[in-house]
Amino acid sequence: MIKVLVSGASGAMGQVLIDLIRKNDDFEVSSGFSKDEISYDDFKIYDNLEKIQEKSDVIIDFSSKDSLNSLLTYATKNKIPLVLASTGYDEKDLENIKKASEKIPIIQTGNYSLGVNVMVYVSKILANLLEGFDIEIIEAHHNKKKDAPSGTANMIFDAVNQARGEKLEKVYGRSGFTENKDPNEVGIHALRAGTINGDHEIIFAGQDEVIKLSHHAQSKKIFALGSLKAAKYIIKEKKGLIHIKDVLNIGE
Repeated sequence: MIKVLVSGASGAMGQVLIDLIRKNDDFEVSSGFSKDEISYDDFKIYDNLEKIQEKSDVIIDFSSKDSLNSLLTYATKNKIPLVLASTGYDEKDLENIKKASEKIPIIQTGNYSLGVNVMVYVSKILANLLEGFDIEIIEAHHNKKKDAPSGTANMIFDAVNQARGEKLEKVYGRSGFTENKDPNEVGIHALRAGTINGDHEIIFAGQDEVIKLSHHAQSKKIFALGSLKAAKYIIKEKKGLIHIKDVLNIGE
């Protein structure tokens, strides 16, 4: 049985993950990490990683980018594989993740859903095939999401940008009078409303024709299930940055 330390255990995604683990014979929660200490019958949530005495086989993080440095320190010190499911990381954060992956295996992605990652893969193919088509990305999430645009929107942009030879440029929040759209400009539009779990759409618009790809998350479970699949995969690795496409067996 795989022992999981759940980071962000008292948050919405942490609670979804814990519920799934309790129903899964392959996993058990060894301990939790969050801002408030809580004791359950089967495990305890700690407010400081250094207080944790229970052994873990893997850490799954659904907290926030603010916990990254303490997680990297704890994981590398204790040689525990790390599944990072938080978003909003900046370039410095990504550098720290890469450095830590020289000691332990780490998976970091903006989305652990199979459907989303297939969408990203197909978007890259279409961006290559549809030369000259304008590209726009729209994402919508619940009104409590802190970062914008979403990690998934950035994943989609990175994929199409790679297909277009790294020539594309992000544009946010157009308003007022604008010039004709630059062919390399990609508008990324972030909506925050209600309890939307996560909607993403990419539009390829050419002369007199439009192709749209969209993904709608109907439950937070899809992200938790993907993180468990990643955890099962990563514990077999010694070190390094593992790509989500390898976990989900997508693409070449």
